[in-house]
Amino acid sequence: MADETSPDLNNPALQPNGEDTSPAIGLISQYVKDLSFENPNAPAVYQWQEAPQVDVQFNIAADSVGENLYEVTLKIDVTSKTDQGTSFVIDLKYAGLFGVRNVPDDQLQPFFLAEAPRILFPFARRVVADAVQDGGFPPLLLEPIDFHGLFAQQVQAAQAEAAGEVAVGQA
Repeated sequence: MADETSPDLNNPALQPNGEDTSPAIGLISQYVKDLSFENPNAPAVYQWQEAPQVDVQFNIAADSVGENLYEVTLKIDVTSKTDQGTSFVIDLKYAGLFGVRNVPDDQLQPFFLAEAPRILFPFARRVVADAVQDGGFPPLLLEPIDFHGLFAQQVQAAQAEAAGEVAVGQA
């Protein structure tokens, strides 16, 4: 009968010295890196009756900040306007610090551009809703974003562009 406590030496993730070599990514901390709320037409804006048009833009950045440490920043810009003027403007940089161990380089980009923003977004969404409400407006609940779908679209577009460049270069 096999001893169930002995390490499986055929499994490369389990080492006899107890070192864990399996891939792992963990969220160490998350934080508001920068937040700006502007209400340029107060107090007149509170008398406007027209429903505003809300424009939401976002961007994702990932930077190495140390050995096996990466900061992923979700930048969200919201502008609310009517024909009478700008109701409010929000600029938010919400970031997370991720520790990475034994993850292949080809797996880092999909994580940092799809999964990490998915993890951070609900918290950034709450910061935006609270800032809008604290500015005297009804809370703005941003629609969920399919970061995995957007990343897949970017990969497909890059592959199509590369294929097009190759075809043009071969002609």
